[in-house]
Amino acid sequence: MSNFLRLRLPMVILSADCRQIYCVIQVSELSYTAQNIAMGVTTQMKVAKNGSQTSASTSAKDRIYSYLYQQLSSGALPAGHVISELQLSRTLGTSRSPIREAIGQLVSEGLLEQAPNRSAVVVNLSREDIVDLFEVREALEIYAVRKVAGRGLHPTNHAQLKECLDITQAMIVKMKADGQRAMTDEQMAEFTRIDHRLHALLVISTQNARMQKIVSDTRVLVRIFAMRHRGHDVGVFDKIQRQHVAIVQAVAKGKSEEAARLLSEHIKTSLQERLEEFDLWKRERAVLSHSLEMAELIGQGAQG
Repeated sequence: MSNFLRLRLPMVILSADCRQIYCVIQVSELSYTAQNIAMGVTTQMKVAKNGSQTSASTSAKDRIYSYLYQQLSSGALPAGHVISELQLSRTLGTSRSPIREAIGQLVSEGLLEQAPNRSAVVVNLSREDIVDLFEVREALEIYAVRKVAGRGLHPTNHAQLKECLDITQAMIVKMKADGQRAMTDEQMAEFTRIDHRLHALLVISTQNARMQKIVSDTRVLVRIFAMRHRGHDVGVFDKIQRQHVAIVQAVAKGKSEEAARLLSEHIKTSLQERLEEFDLWKRERAVLSHSLEMAELIGQGAQG
């Protein structure tokens, strides 16, 4: 396992208590905007005049953490992106202290790296890191579906999972009806959101908050550090849908080993896709770098 995972993931397991973790895992269900945060911080500061300044600071930090986590999860902050405390303070209309605290938490979780001049950088993953992350995700999610299938899927969770499947099935039907061969960027973003929610619901059903946090972070890391998804063509989308349906059905019927097998196959397929995207990105970078070097040499020759 790479140094990245050996150093980062145990920190999550040891340092956070169940309540804090549960609050974080729910971020995927929230929608924080810069305006929401600015309004929230202002409100909390007003309350703090008659109460505790500490509580207001904590609330501001949590809101900013959730906002940044959501931006990372959605891919809005790509690998290598620099996050400036000063710029973020101006954007959100709040002081730099809670921003520094929120960034510090994301650094400790391995999502960001500290950089000079009061800034942080969205870190890049190596090919080995991506493989390691998928191995962690596979081990934990398989354990989760076995546990949930063994004790029974709660009706509410089952309904939520079916809702996810209904949304993606409707997307496929529309694509086929429109004669659309591949997803648009907007459709891919929506699919990614629903896919994340479906897998998160399977893990949340275990009621194991620590596991939820670790699995959520591994998925966010792969989402923002692996190369940007190309839009699935309708055939691939249909295959993923069938896999999701089969996994949910196996869990709902209490077939733990079948659910584990299906999920393992599904995650391995996803890993292969991410590695192919990573390799393509590396080749494209190499070609671009070579082209820039050649252009510079030609320019120097022309000047000479």
